Amino acid sequence: MRTLNPAQHQARRQHILAAAVECFMRKGFHGTRTAEICAEAGMSPGNLFHYFPTKEAIIAAIVEEDQRETAERFAQAAHEQNLYQALLGILEDSLALLADPVYTRIGLEVLAEGVRNPAVMACVAQGEAVRKAALVQLLEAAVERGQVRLSMPAAQAADWVLLLLDGAFGRAMVEVPFDSTAYRTLVLAALATVIGPLA
Repeated sequence: MRTLNPAQHQARRQHILAAAVECFMRKGFHGTRTAEICAEAGMSPGNLFHYFPTKEAIIAAIVEEDQRETAERFAQAAHEQNLYQALLGILEDSLALLADPVYTRIGLEVLAEGVRNPAVMACVAQGEAVRKAALVQLLEAAVERGQVRLSMPAAQAADWVLLLLDGAFGRAMVEVPFDSTAYRTLVLAALATVIGPLA
């Protein structure tokens, strides 16, 4: 039996995911055939199915990749000296993504698939739960360090932050062109009513 090189295996997975994203951008998730992903990735169906047994597995992997990047960003923020500035950095990163048409289109495709596919929705819900828990932990640590004041408990403040970001995401879906700079100003102003610096 051939031994797979983990680095090569991961590189091939990333290559397939990038090809799938290109296809989903052009034709949407349900409009894209597996054969089109194979052509974009430059591989046979048998080779693709070695990495992802179904098209649904590909979109689940896209969700998991986004969640992994988010977890890494929160882990990095937790080690920064000024946690209020770390929080602002996370918000800035999140808002910057809304100006990326690939991010917003794929996000919409994932949500649409989640409505149809309980397994995808469970993956999305799990990722959101982890994101909220990481945000609550960051806020609690910032309060403990005396760097942040909250006008409500940390869990509610985290919900407020997520509502602001989700609302901006929704506007990015329907506004053409989407003015990310204007929404950044609105989000930060709204945030300041709930979370502010102490140090």
